[in-house]
Amino acid sequence: MAFIWDPVKAVENIRVHKIYFDDAEHIFDDPFRIRRRDDDSSITEERYQIIGEAGSVLFVVYTEEGPEDTRLISARLATAKERRIYHGRDGTTYPYGWERLDP
Repeated sequence: MAFIWDPVKAVENIRVHKIYFDDAEHIFDDPFRIRRRDDDSSITEERYQIIGEAGSVLFVVYTEEGPEDTRLISARLATAKERRIYHGRDGTTYPYGWERLDP
């Protein structure tokens, strides 16, 4: 899997959220990461939200660009509610449409 992003968007993400996309891509290595479809952000592409650890617990929005590329759209620290959802993992059920991804 290769990670791609818009360089202008990456600079804006650092300015606003203080998170580098280079760091955020490590969330995909977290075996306890959880994901759900992001049906509200775009009508032109299928986006996903993911919560996982990459140094800190992060919330990342991304889309899959074909079978090989994952395009990062935004990355930020997870909110307290999102951290509770992530840390409340029991491997079976998650609220609000979140599901654990197979490692």
